[in-house]
Amino acid sequence: MLAILFPAIDPVAIQIGPLAIRWYALAYLIGFVAGWRYCIGLAHKDDRPPTAVDFDDFLTWAVVGVILGGRLGYVLFYNTAYYLNNPLEALAVWHGGMSFHGGLLGVVTAIVLFSRRRGFSPLALGDLIACAAPIGLFFGRIANFVNAELWGRVTDVPWGVIFPGERAGGLPRHPSQLYEATLEGLVLFIVLAILARRPSIRNRPGRLAGIFFIGYGISRIVVEHFREPDPQLGFLLGGNVTMGQILSVPMVLVGIALIVIARSRAAGSGAASGGEASQTGARDGG
Repeated sequence: MLAILFPAIDPVAIQIGPLAIRWYALAYLIGFVAGWRYCIGLAHKDDRPPTAVDFDDFLTWAVVGVILGGRLGYVLFYNTAYYLNNPLEALAVWHGGMSFHGGLLGVVTAIVLFSRRRGFSPLALGDLIACAAPIGLFFGRIANFVNAELWGRVTDVPWGVIFPGERAGGLPRHPSQLYEATLEGLVLFIVLAILARRPSIRNRPGRLAGIFFIGYGISRIVVEHFREPDPQLGFLLGGNVTMGQILSVPMVLVGIALIVIARSRAAGSGAASGGEASQTGARDGG
């Protein structure tokens, strides 16, 4: 059976005296900075809010939303019983344990609150954040691979990887982290980048965010078929369903709803513009 032995990668990326910067922390940092710069670039291409200044101010909100939401989501969705018995451990973020779906809820909350404070549509801000989100997802999944965590199920494919640790069992497994980095990160980023260039898409707030929700949800549901479920949960609903799939189904539904809302608003504004034009024409003709 062909397999690839996991390379010996030091989880510490940079060591400066007692200060150790791990790859996972570095991935978060790169994701935030690169996403922030990308959003600023998109904002410069449009005169409407949110502006580049808005994104400068929103960065802190996004960081807080991701970290608090991601940690709370992991505690509630993936390991509730453990943290009920060890409540102080919920604060120990450095021990690991973050949920994308929880982080998403945290960012959505931050987007709504920040947009209301600035007086523009949350959908407009959400669209640009959605375009940048795959950047962070890509680096986050690469960090998962480097940390030899969240690996896939046992497989006989020639690119199967033998991950270290007793839990991995010394058997070749799907490098599901790389599958997710490709679908949730690279592919989704390219799709959104292409669509963001089209005025018919960009001028309908909520559409890009809806496409992101659908794209991520479908990608996650597919990759979960290759990913080993969390040991404390296993398979759910009496079958082959994982928590990641359960949490991703509402994402697809929300994405569809956002696209419908964007379309209906565009149709409404078009009808209103048409009515105004007709009234103007009638006045001119009179």
